[in-house]
Formats: sequence, C-alpha cells, structure tokens
Amino acid sequence: MFCYQCEQTAGGTGCTKVGVCGKDEDIQSLQDMLIFGLKGIAAYAYHARELGEKDEQVDAFMHEAMFATLTNVDFDLNRYLELVLKAGEMNLRVMEMLNNAHTSRFGNPAPATVPTGTKAGPGIVITGHDLLDLYELLKQTEGKGINVYTHGEMLPAHGYPEFRKFKHLVGNYGTAWQNQEKEFEDFSGAILVTTNCIMIPKDSYKDRLFTCGIAGASEVKHLKNRDFSEVIDKALSQPPLSENPQGTLSTGFHYTAVLGMADKIVEAVKAGKIRHFFFIGGCDGAKPGRNYFTELAEKVPDDCVILTAACGKYRLNARDYGDIDGIPRLIDTGQCNDCYSVIKIATALAEAFDCGVNDLPLSLVVSWYEQKAVAILLTLLHLGIKNIRLGPSMPAFISPNVLNVLVEKFSIKPIGNVDEDLAEMLS
Repeated sequence: MFCYQCEQTAGGTGCTKVGVCGKDEDIQSLQDMLIFGLKGIAAYAYHARELGEKDEQVDAFMHEAMFATLTNVDFDLNRYLELVLKAGEMNLRVMEMLNNAHTSRFGNPAPATVPTGTKAGPGIVITGHDLLDLYELLKQTEGKGINVYTHGEMLPAHGYPEFRKFKHLVGNYGTAWQNQEKEFEDFSGAILVTTNCIMIPKDSYKDRLFTCGIAGASEVKHLKNRDFSEVIDKALSQPPLSENPQGTLSTGFHYTAVLGMADKIVEAVKAGKIRHFFFIGGCDGAKPGRNYFTELAEKVPDDCVILTAACGKYRLNARDYGDIDGIPRLIDTGQCNDCYSVIKIATALAEAFDCGVNDLPLSLVVSWYEQKAVAILLTLLHLGIKNIRLGPSMPAFISPNVLNVLVEKFSIKPIGNVDEDLAEMLS
C-alpha cells in the first residue's frame, strides 16, 4: 500500500502519517468493492446504450463514485459503506434499464426448451452477452444454410419471441465460458465472441474465432460495425458439423412468465406442495469447490423450487428436475443481468404473502467470479437481503473488519458443507 502524501510505503519508516495520508485496509477494501461494482454497472450500461437506452442518474453516480476513489478524498468508513450500497441501488436501476431495453426490442421472454449438441451442416457458435450482436448475426446468416448456436450466456436468447422467428437458430452448444478451450476445439465451424468471458484461444481454433464489440484477443480478427460477413465466409469454408444431439435445456423464465403462474405458485405454497425456494446461480469459474452448487441442487428436496441465472446455471441445468403441479422445479431466469427477474419474483411473492422478502421461504446461494457478480451482490445488500451464502470462497478484497460489518448487518456467510447448509436453510 502506498502513501501518496509521504510518497513512501504506508507504515514504512518514511511514512509518519499512516491511517491519515495512507489508506487503511478497510477503506481500501470498500474502494475495491466500489470499483469492481462500477465495472459491473458499466457492463450493463454499455449493453443498454447499444440498444439506445441510458440513465443520467447512473452516469452521474459513476462520476461521483470514481472521484471518491481518488487519494485523500474521504477516510470515513461509514460514508464509504453508504457509497458502496448506493452502487447496489444504481446497479438495480441499470439492470431494470437493460431488461426494458431487451424486452422492448425482442419481446418478453417465455419458457423455452432448447436442443443441445449439433445439427448436420455448416455452423456458427456465438458466445458472450450482447443480444444485439446475435440478432444482427441471425439477420445476416438467414437463408445461407448456416446453423447458429448459442453458447454460455447467450442461451437465454432462445426465450425471446424475436429470436424464435429465426429457424436457423437451432440450439445451444457447450456450457459456460471457462470450458471454451475444449468446446471450441471440438466445434468445426466459426466462432463469434461478443463480450467479456473469453478464454485466450488455442492455436487449433484461433483462425476460426472472431471478436466484436468490447471483446478482443491477440492474433484474432476483430470485426467492426456488426459486419459478420467474414464469420459467414469462414463457416461456409469449414467442414460441416455432424448430427450429434445431446439433449435439451430450459430457459426463458422471465419474471413476466413466472408471475403469470403466481396464483398457482401461491396456492402450491399454501397447500404445502412447495416447501422452499432456492436461488442457486451466479458467475461460474474453474476454481475447485464449485461442485458444491451442483451437489446442492441435486440434494434439494423434490418439494422445493430452484431459481437460477447467469453462467452458474451450467453447474445444475443438465438434470431433469421435474415439476410440482405443472410448476417447473428449475426456473432459469436468464443472463446475470436477469437477476433483476429474480428480484421481481421475490418481491411479488413477498407481496402475495404480505411479508418481507427475508421472511419468505427463500434461500440465496450465490457463486461469484467477476465484477458483475460483485455489482449484483451489492444490489442484494442495498435491498436489505439477508442470509446470502457466497462461494466458492469469500472475496479476498473484503477486509476482516468490512466482512464483520457485512455479517452483522446482512448475515452474509460463506458456503460450507452441503448437507449442513441445506438443513439450516430448510429449517
């Protein structure tokens, strides 16, 4: 840690004002949380702006918050905590804005069953988050005999009415972002990466991979202005994919679709048919310990419903969970930004039962990896949501004192033993 007044290492022999001119670890911790949260907010605001939407209040907050991370601005721990929670409020606004941008352009998602694997013929797989990129790719490939596959966070596109109109959007290939190296190597067609969550490509498929928008990689062709003609030419020049069906996945449970079943859900809860709701999802990664989320989902009793979102869904969505009186036991609300739908569903259930969200039979088990996950966590804290379990480990940038504050105010806790955690949540 560097002291910008003494121009020495904070706490070193040349620094006489550590704790005044040098940032203490708690202020540094909150600043890190704030900066990571801002990066997540920026990602969602970027996507919304590409669709013609912006929020001056969010933009103004980002200026204020970045200014607040300068040196020698503020050493008040409580004020910084307020700023961090305000970032959660702004992220809620920007998730709502992006939700509205998506639905106004592509319609309200509805539940969809999506084939997985490949179909015979030339193919393009598209990964990332930018639905506008997918839409433009589908328009440009229409009638060219190319099958288009979603990957990773693109899976939820299959729920939107405008995307269902394209018959050559044939299914989903692969799983989450960290598995790209193996999955893309096995895919003989062209590959388009639209946003973050790109693995450094291997030489075996680097010549077939293209980036656009915010994404990029060394020695990879970057496309501008959503002109995907080179992707199309590459797909047509490659060996065709074989017919290799793998099963199906479900997605498209936007809050409007779930709330359309609200009366059935409330009735099932009152009748004792639904005992508990779990949210199990978030950002996925390769760190050991993430099998916890798979094991937890598998052990959730049959009279419980699981909601999920983001690429963490791939830890649990390959299994058939069945239904409870026609209510699916696995409800995939969409991309990471579609945690907005989870919030809307929880709020509506709380209103139906005339209680607070924390009083619902609902447990949140969140996997985190990158900055958007931090922004969503801050949103949940802004909303006063308690008893969140976080994993696979607690963020290293949270200092012990800041963690104590989060535990005291919000009862946040790390994931532990699956059986013990499950028993505690159900009780």
